Amino acid sequence: MPTGRKQAPRQSTERTTSEHRPVARRGAGAKSAERRRSIVEAAHAVFAERGYHAGSFQEIADRVGMSQTGLLHYFPTKSELLLAVLHRRDEITVDAAPEPEGLIQGIVGRARANESLPGVIELYSVLCAESTTEGHPARSYFVGRFAEIRTTYAAELRALQAEGRVRPGIDPERAAASLVGLWDGLQVQWLLEPERIDVAACLRDYLELLLEPS
Repeated sequence: MPTGRKQAPRQSTERTTSEHRPVARRGAGAKSAERRRSIVEAAHAVFAERGYHAGSFQEIADRVGMSQTGLLHYFPTKSELLLAVLHRRDEITVDAAPEPEGLIQGIVGRARANESLPGVIELYSVLCAESTTEGHPARSYFVGRFAEIRTTYAAELRALQAEGRVRPGIDPERAAASLVGLWDGLQVQWLLEPERIDVAACLRDYLELLLEPS
């Protein structure tokens, strides 16, 4: 009997300890994830303002109120932080974009949504231009991104072409590349003179030149 009474409390204590440990881990994990998000947001702002090369770890660390050594604990290299910023940019633009309703409506809707994200557009434009230099850590990201977008728009144009919706003589691949180039160029102009440049309207005009009236 005495042996049984002594074992029961030990079993209860072990269960309590094991039950509490996951809670502690979850709390620490949530805190770590929140700190990573704050670092990415700070880096997003710094890279948009100064570019990747001029934006320093120290300035990013200062914005989140931590040491540079502490920042390195979460992002050991600047290139890792840059990629996290780019992926965060993708998340923001996807969340802001409306559901597409056809090629023209989808592109125009996304362009309108982008107008509410000037910091995101600034970051994209700065890093895209910088990535053309050899060895830039974002180069492969932008090469892959442009290839994916061209492929997507070319496929949509080919589908419309099969329906007789594309004007004669239009090459879907070239039209897709032109669309991407036009959009990026318009965004730069919009950043410089937002009151004069209507990105969505210009894109609509271009697409209407490609497509037969529905």
